Amino acid sequence: MTFDATILTLYPDMFPGPLGLSLSGDALSRGVWSLEARNIRDHGLGRHKNVDDTPAGGGVGMVLRCDVLAAAIDASVPADDPRPKLLMSPRGKPLTQARVRELAAGPGIVIVCGRFEGVDERVIEGRGLEEVSIGDYVLSGGEMAAMVVLDACVRLLPGVMGKEASGQEESFETNRLEYPHYTRPREWEGRPIPDVLLGGNHATIEKWRRAESDRITRERRPDLLER
Repeated sequence: MTFDATILTLYPDMFPGPLGLSLSGDALSRGVWSLEARNIRDHGLGRHKNVDDTPAGGGVGMVLRCDVLAAAIDASVPADDPRPKLLMSPRGKPLTQARVRELAAGPGIVIVCGRFEGVDERVIEGRGLEEVSIGDYVLSGGEMAAMVVLDACVRLLPGVMGKEASGQEESFETNRLEYPHYTRPREWEGRPIPDVLLGGNHATIEKWRRAESDRITRERRPDLLER
């Protein structure tokens, strides 16, 4: 089964972008997943294909019109399409590794990339858009955020990463940040690899890694431990 991604954007030429390289790009060329970028402006109004208007009640900026965006969604997504429809938004629910795994296990996703000051609330409600945020900051549009979501999902698809364990022993998989990694040379600028990693005792190594994971999580993301 192919993981099918549809992107609704005002800038379809931004895709696949970095998604066409490395692991995701190789998987795309092999047909493990598919990507279609649709231009919202194709459904714009009038001679200039207008897609936005001034906010009701006044205020700065412009708002993406509900009728235009709904037309773009309806033309791209059949009514019986089982894929979740995401709207990249700074006010959305934070993206988590657990949600990424849920998405990656499904048939694909539809992602709406917002622009301007926001999207008319009525199309969010009327088309059942799930608002998702990748962090507590604001981007110029949803395209870069959409790429983050897709990269996180695609790398978990069967046959994309070299070893399945690579996707299981990572930060956030167990509400812990990942332990430190080392490789050759054995010593670099006076900094040696910890002796415990060179002794060959896998039980001791695993215990050290768990302890380091806990330590780093307590120092950097104590909120994860509360989960």
